Amino acid sequence: MAGEPAITVERWDGLECAVHLDLVLPMYKEIWVEPPYREGPKEIAEFLDRFAQEILLPRARLVVARCGDAPVGYAFGYPLPSDTGWWKAMDEETTAEFASETGERTLAVVELGVRPDWRRQGVAARVHDRLREGLGVERVTLAVRSEAEAAPARAAYAAWGYRQVGHWRQADDGPVSHIMVLDLPTGAHGGAR
Repeated sequence: MAGEPAITVERWDGLECAVHLDLVLPMYKEIWVEPPYREGPKEIAEFLDRFAQEILLPRARLVVARCGDAPVGYAFGYPLPSDTGWWKAMDEETTAEFASETGERTLAVVELGVRPDWRRQGVAARVHDRLREGLGVERVTLAVRSEAEAAPARAAYAAWGYRQVGHWRQADDGPVSHIMVLDLPTGAHGGAR
């Protein structure tokens, strides 16, 4: 936005993430209340429970973008542990090689959101890149709603190089999510950029 301070991006790892929940929670409530998600108190409570558990996972990290002091977007994720159920939850069959995880192979982006006034300004790409920076993973995965429900997000992920590999439904009566994967170029997953 013209005349506003530059966007800065900060990153925290592990338990440091919990200290910054006060930055994330207001954004979460603003972003995910919108269609197609329409999250309410139940889903917000589930997010808080999930976040409290996931920050304990090895190499979990949180990234927040700000304009001045105002948080405008965030991303949260972690490398999939070897005992992950991520690939098993898909409707499609996968090979053992594809689904094999070591705790260092695949970064799961479990949260990525940008406040409405800051969308389509590169904030999502910046927090996404900073989230995976220096982790040394081979690929990145995320779940996104259908094209009809989340067309802008799916378009952004496709533009970044993600491809769809399957589907899952978190609950029997819940919406279907599409699982996407971004394969990183050999040598690109070693260090920070």
